[in-house]
Amino acid sequence: MNPLDNLLKYEIILGSASPRRQELLKDIGVNFKSIVIKDIKEVYPADLKPDYIPEYLAKLKADAYSSLITSNQLVITADTIVICNDKPLGKPKNHEDAALMLRTLSGKTHKVVSGVAIKTTSKEISFSVSTDVCVAPISDDEIEFYIDKFKPFDKAGAYGIQEWIGCIAVKSINGSFYNVMGLPLHRLYQELKNF
Repeated sequence: MNPLDNLLKYEIILGSASPRRQELLKDIGVNFKSIVIKDIKEVYPADLKPDYIPEYLAKLKADAYSSLITSNQLVITADTIVICNDKPLGKPKNHEDAALMLRTLSGKTHKVVSGVAIKTTSKEISFSVSTDVCVAPISDDEIEFYIDKFKPFDKAGAYGIQEWIGCIAVKSINGSFYNVMGLPLHRLYQELKNF
């Protein structure tokens, strides 16, 4: 018996275009389809502490599906940010922005927080997971090489831990590796199992 058989009554929708999130959800045995609502305004209150931003945005994204889902559908949405020196780093706008973010992370420990919302027409839960990531100093040449080759413009903090830069620069992590990739699988699996 599949431990997630309790979800068989639902058609599961992943509200994300991220290929990493899609792959990760498949990895824990969830059958789903990806439906992305474009132009959701990802705006949060200015006084919201950085640690709370991803869960707030995940719930905001889930709420956008309220009028679209039926009683037999379940939607999963997520948001991830990098926090360094108490400042949130989202996705870089361009090459220069990505380089600035990577220079900011170089030689420091930062935090990656992912928020997740799980929603049906009758129930909604949300949570966030935090992971500390220790990064070795990264040279400007390494930063330029990484940005040119991997184009990390769709990644919070301008890097993917599973890519070249993660291999050469991430010294250690304290917490979930998959959370840094954008979906805290252990916690998500537990929540889905008990949904």
